[in-house]
Amino acid sequence: MKRFLKIAAFGLALALVFAVGYVRLPYYSVGPGPAREVVPLISVEGHPRYPSSGKLIMTTVRWYQVTPLQAVVSWLDPHQAVVSKNLLYPPGEDVDAEQQRAISEMDQSKIDATYVALSKVADYPRDHGSGALIEATGQGCPADGKLFSGDTIVAIDDHPVDSAKAASRLISAADRGQRLDFTIRAAGQTHEIEVAKGSCPGIDHPLVGVNIIDSFPFSVDIASGDVGGPSAGLMFALGLYDELTPGDLTQGRTIAGTGTIDTSGKVGPIGGITDKVVAAERVGASVFLVPKDNWGELAGVDTGDMKLIQVATFQDAVDALSAQV
Repeated sequence: MKRFLKIAAFGLALALVFAVGYVRLPYYSVGPGPAREVVPLISVEGHPRYPSSGKLIMTTVRWYQVTPLQAVVSWLDPHQAVVSKNLLYPPGEDVDAEQQRAISEMDQSKIDATYVALSKVADYPRDHGSGALIEATGQGCPADGKLFSGDTIVAIDDHPVDSAKAASRLISAADRGQRLDFTIRAAGQTHEIEVAKGSCPGIDHPLVGVNIIDSFPFSVDIASGDVGGPSAGLMFALGLYDELTPGDLTQGRTIAGTGTIDTSGKVGPIGGITDKVVAAERVGASVFLVPKDNWGELAGVDTGDMKLIQVATFQDAVDALSAQV
């Protein structure tokens, strides 16, 4: 009997250890993520590059599903929060689908950042490359899941496309239900995609469901790895701009920041601003660029010697950094 009790107790202890250390709860630990220098992520061909003496840093938020033991560790860490899964992922939404959406947002942010930087550096979009670049695809539209941010349209129904205007004209001429054969260039390869013109959520006239812009006049590639979401847009735009222009925005400083960006250069709000401030402090940033709409969230936050700068546009950021703040 004693032997049986010992075996049972041992089994119970093993089960408890397994539950505490390995069973995942419906909760996530959220806190500061990696802070990455953006310039090494940018590749350019066909334009001079001008190195800088400092660093431009994108900041991130990291989260992971916790075990009971990890939940306790996170609760004890002042820079971590334990939150319900529903705060990160809408109820009923597949986690893989949410991650794919975040990658799509990142792809669009890289395109928008490039658009803004080249608009300041080159005679773009008047001087542009061939084809029409897909900036974004509307969720629930006919093109959703078929055409993607970063694809270049080179022909529609065998009609060559040399600009965004030409692509828009061919799409607009099609009737509801008409199938359009898109010749797409992506990742160095060309392939055909058929999309029928139809309905997009909340819009009463037929569409394919793509936002298109003129292709860039030279090759720009930004590597984002497994990072998703749109919040690195501002820092990507600044990194590319600084690389393509004489002078040095950084002036030897480590400058961190965050913020979405659109093709007009407007900087938008992001989530996790306090976590990103911590990430910036950890890499020794002396300046942190804050979207105007997030400014109020940092009231009373102690950032030590790191200076916070409020920006509403890309030009705000360039002007502030150029002024030797």
